[in-house]
Amino acid sequence: MRSWTDTLRFAFQPVVNLTTGGVAGLEILARPETGDILAEARRDPELDGRLAVLAVRSAVRRETLLPLHVNVFAGTLADLGGLTPLHDAVRQAGRLPWEVTIDVGPPYTHVPQQALLEALAGLREQGFRISADGVGDGDVPLRLLTDIAPDLVKLDASLLARPAAVRAMRTLCDELGALLCVEGVETELQCAAALSAGAQLAQGELFAPPSRLPAADVYVPPLSPGVAEVPRSGPTVREFVRPAALLPATASASQVRALLTGSPDVSGVLLVDRNGAPVRSVHRSRFLLSMSGRYGHALYADRPAAKLGDPPRTVGVDATAWEVLDVVAVGDRDRTSDDVAVVDRYGRCVGVVRLADLVRALAENRVEEAAGLNPLTRLPGSDAITAEVDRRIANGRTFALSWLDVDHFKQVNDGAGFAAGDELIRSVGRALLHAVSGSARVGHIGGDDFLVLADPEGLEPLAASVLDVPWSAGGRPVTLSLATVLCVPGSVTDHREAAACLAPLKQAAKSLDGASWVLGRAGLAGHEIRRGSGATTVRAG
Repeated sequence: MRSWTDTLRFAFQPVVNLTTGGVAGLEILARPETGDILAEARRDPELDGRLAVLAVRSAVRRETLLPLHVNVFAGTLADLGGLTPLHDAVRQAGRLPWEVTIDVGPPYTHVPQQALLEALAGLREQGFRISADGVGDGDVPLRLLTDIAPDLVKLDASLLARPAAVRAMRTLCDELGALLCVEGVETELQCAAALSAGAQLAQGELFAPPSRLPAADVYVPPLSPGVAEVPRSGPTVREFVRPAALLPATASASQVRALLTGSPDVSGVLLVDRNGAPVRSVHRSRFLLSMSGRYGHALYADRPAAKLGDPPRTVGVDATAWEVLDVVAVGDRDRTSDDVAVVDRYGRCVGVVRLADLVRALAENRVEEAAGLNPLTRLPGSDAITAEVDRRIANGRTFALSWLDVDHFKQVNDGAGFAAGDELIRSVGRALLHAVSGSARVGHIGGDDFLVLADPEGLEPLAASVLDVPWSAGGRPVTLSLATVLCVPGSVTDHREAAACLAPLKQAAKSLDGASWVLGRAGLAGHEIRRGSGATTVRAG
């Protein structure tokens, strides 16, 4: 009599790192030849637990070294109080728990939340990583999602039609210390939308369909200019994490050699203690060179591989690319090509970063940044400011967007000459840069027009620094006009609406005599005159 396991097969679908283009892990999907075993597993926690064990065993048979994603229903975890057989299967397979992510899937309705949270806490103590699956297309309550505090959140691709929601989820993930993944990506447009909204990982038919053999190569569309702009402080390590080749600290040199010779893409091996913390780093080339010497194999084969390793270089998951370069710069020059281990808040290794990935990204960032600078003032253009406006809107932050220009600038140029006009523009740009602080941004959008993005409390010092001082060009007195729109959460949906609110304020400021400043609030009629003729009045719109 045939068992249901005789007709059950598993397929593997890559989880892709959108920054490096590499495979960050493999999700294992049950594919029965007949029947709907997943529907049965949803009702039967014991069956669902057995599927998870079989999934791990299937991956081991395929000899993949990539991190694994194993699907489990939320109800199964709450009912069983954990997955002890899964932990045993992982250990028997020679894998480490932190190489396995538990994809917790819906439904969550009627699942005892406290029991679920206790089960997840137990899995974390064992070393497993936790992913919240099916978010956006399932029934996971937002409060429960924050209580779970997952390492990864998987969004349904249907949410890409609502980019504000995806950006908001990226903000939540940043607060929780989680990565954001979009599932079901089928087109290059969806991939671009995922990148633009801040997703770091993705999976779907576009990259590689589920297959019986683990896919090492995937298709990732080329990154378009302007997509996934890099923060001023530099990209974070999370964007560049690659899977790490891990072995226990007690592994022998022959075990490391077998792993390296069987996996040509592996650049090094990290030896970790029982808690998953890196204790030694084995570099591929230096290790194989030692083993291939005249008596290398005889000398080292049965000895601990740690003897041929170096102290690991580590960074936290919240480090920036620049901080990684600082780590690499310290120590022996012959170790500059070593992978840097990325560790979580418990000190456990969650992957590695390669120096080449970081240098390439930082170089591209510098080139794009330089291309966007105004050649006269060396200030960024409007794109940098509007992108930051959209980020602040998505983050639910109150901000002030200001426009500044020189009154009657054409007459200034005609009367004083273009050289004097250019020097005036450069001086105004320098004054704005000196006036702003913290997270404020200054942009030169062309001619005599500037944009300033700042927090509301920085407005008065900003206005005083540019309006309450004398300006001149070629000996001719010059005045400036400033228009500001205050935007509170919910008042605008994107930078276009903020700009539309700013336009009438600009006209109002230009209609005043002398140095002027007009302040309005997005979504509310009227404006306040802070400087210029009638400086204390408030006019209704």
